[in-house]
Amino acid sequence: MTAATQARSAPARRWLAIVGIGEDGVEGLTPAARALIESAAIVYGGERHLALAARLIKGETKPWPRPLKGAIPDILGRRGTAIAVLASGDPYLYGIGSRLAPHVAAEEIIAIPAPSAYSLACSRLGWSLADTATITCCGRPIETLAPHLQPGRRLLVLSADETTPAKISAYLLERGFGGSTLHVLEALGGDRDRVRTTTAQDFGFDDVDRLNLVAIEVVAAPDARVIPLANGLPDDAFENDGQLTKREIRAVTLSALAPRAGERLWDIGCGSGSISIEWLLCHPANTATAIERDPERAARAARNAASLGVPRLEVTQGSAPDVFAGLPAPDAVFVGGGGQGDGVIEGAWEALRPGGRMVVNSVTLETEAKLIEAHGKYGGTLTRLSVERLERIGTRNGFRPAMTVTQWTAIKPEEMPGGTP
Repeated sequence: MTAATQARSAPARRWLAIVGIGEDGVEGLTPAARALIESAAIVYGGERHLALAARLIKGETKPWPRPLKGAIPDILGRRGTAIAVLASGDPYLYGIGSRLAPHVAAEEIIAIPAPSAYSLACSRLGWSLADTATITCCGRPIETLAPHLQPGRRLLVLSADETTPAKISAYLLERGFGGSTLHVLEALGGDRDRVRTTTAQDFGFDDVDRLNLVAIEVVAAPDARVIPLANGLPDDAFENDGQLTKREIRAVTLSALAPRAGERLWDIGCGSGSISIEWLLCHPANTATAIERDPERAARAARNAASLGVPRLEVTQGSAPDVFAGLPAPDAVFVGGGGQGDGVIEGAWEALRPGGRMVVNSVTLETEAKLIEAHGKYGGTLTRLSVERLERIGTRNGFRPAMTVTQWTAIKPEEMPGGTP
């Protein structure tokens, strides 16, 4: 039973106040927010937040430790005490509110947000927040920008520190987006409030405030590395040694895997990582474990993931099915390599969550025999996929067939009460 569940079993009392505060300090707080800070026995927050609210604080102050998650047990250990937690802007937008929510029931919290940095930025620029992509580089690599770099789009990027704008400009230039307009918005709403505009290729600010946000108007050069939004990226988007699920087969495979938001994929024998990378590109909440026994290919898959904007890919080096133990259970499984190995298909099917999808591709007779056996045992569908590409044959043109792929797909039955399918 979680702390939040335990809390719901007892009479709720709103002992934890989470208060958003802006760079304008106490002047921007509502009377209710001020009262919560003044009445708190303990006030948690960053040193900057505690300084902004200093004249209201009458109780003990607790600056955030590093890492911040170390404060959560301390807060939970004081359950019932009047506690105020200070946050930047909206506490539930990449903030402390989101971290506390799994541990404290909503009935025990009173939250008063301030305008988020995104809202303040849109107000200054005259942008529609609903039509703007919002991203954070706080604790996340710059490469996460890649899928969002679509021509003509607007992005708002929370910076980790004063070095982030320069890193963003260099990344845009490297990928062919040097003409993009960058608005650097610093310490919005406070005495140091400043907005400056340049382009990625002309960026030269060396005095950026640590508290900043970058707004981007994306402009793509003809050779810019734009990541398409459809499944089936070009084969040359992936560094590979030939172990690559080709574009047309990859698109069909992703369709069969049927990604849904928040699901986890096992990509067994991942090779270049193309299937798991495109799975991750489908939705930012998706996760994937890429399993590869060859260390060079495992490293290559990780590089491809970073290059294509999904560095969150979890690469596990080892042989299937030995590495399955201890891995988070998958909602979908793809076997692209090693399907002929003993126990690989059976072990993956056993680990697959009820209702999950499994797809295995084969180009060899040995693996195809395994798929026929799996079809007989678990059901599903067997499909033959073939692709022909136009190539030069001497002085003429002709279609040359690629190796035929046999694909087995199956959905694991949902368990009925009593544990039977």
